[in-house]
Amino acid sequence: MRTWMASSCLAALLVVSAVGCKSSSASSQQNLSILGAGATFPYPLYAKWGDAWHKSTGTKLNYQSIGSGGGIQQIKAKTVDFGASDAPLEPKELDAAGLVQFPMIMGGVVPVVHLEGVAAGSLVLDGETLGALYLGDIKRWDDSKLKVLNPSVALPAKDVTVVHRADGSGTTWIFTSYLSKAHAPWKDKVGTDKAVSWPVGVGGKGNEGVSVYVQRVDGAIGYVEYAYALQNKLSTVRLKNAAGKVVEPGRASFQAAAASADWKNAPGFHMVLTHQSGADAWPIVGASFILMYKEQKDAAKASELLRFFDYGYRKGAEAAASLDYVSMPEAVIDLVEKMWAESLRAEGKPVWPAAAR
Repeated sequence: MRTWMASSCLAALLVVSAVGCKSSSASSQQNLSILGAGATFPYPLYAKWGDAWHKSTGTKLNYQSIGSGGGIQQIKAKTVDFGASDAPLEPKELDAAGLVQFPMIMGGVVPVVHLEGVAAGSLVLDGETLGALYLGDIKRWDDSKLKVLNPSVALPAKDVTVVHRADGSGTTWIFTSYLSKAHAPWKDKVGTDKAVSWPVGVGGKGNEGVSVYVQRVDGAIGYVEYAYALQNKLSTVRLKNAAGKVVEPGRASFQAAAASADWKNAPGFHMVLTHQSGADAWPIVGASFILMYKEQKDAAKASELLRFFDYGYRKGAEAAASLDYVSMPEAVIDLVEKMWAESLRAEGKPVWPAAAR
């Protein structure tokens, strides 16, 4: 499934078309068109879920992978049925806009490099060196600080090309959240946000754009969602985590980071999973969130959208695992769907539980 999404898709757009009518009574449902926009982080998984959903129901799902900043703007402008963001909104902002948010999936953000002559997956970094690279304080790959972490790697005598996101991005929010916790100078000089003032480097649009830059430039370092690294066969970096252990990216280390998250006591499901203390935890993990209005204009569309999200939760775990995402725990799913039942309305009536089709 990974091979079908070409790396040149710089403005990814998922359009899952309706299939032939199954019955006259279902035709109105099949004509529903659901529109979403936002984070590129979960795009590979939403594409896979969407393909299975249209084959099962015939519903048309259009998801524009434009970045978390764009997704937040679109939902607040009421031009889409749902927004998607990897940077959770604070409860006050949700309340002011009349929105709810809930986590849909979890995954890891990984540094990726293009270093000719260096074996894939052999480079080790920590928060200090990664922060120094992105501040421009480390300018060459044979820097002494990198050699200390990589005594058995023949680091090349070449310049570092830093690649970052050019758009407002939840992936950037997760990445800069980690750097702010792991490297004090980064927190003081740059901080955490979906878009920051980058001290050095070149920008690529979306996870796709960063992937393309890293593929093309020898000496490049970037950061992408793990599925994009796998899809594009990029060389990932191992990281020394908060416990001082060198870990590899993958579902096991992502799950270790998410294991202690207390979603029940997180107002508005606001949760940050970076720089967790577990010995086996990957340090740059985040959840991807869905944004919807509490008051829905179209009960049928809202009901169908929630049925799709429920499908992702309840039946999408295998697809998520195939792309190295981490599914939400069942207890969290129950909390989310309880919130749906209590908070989402259309014409004063609840839209969940949805009527069976």
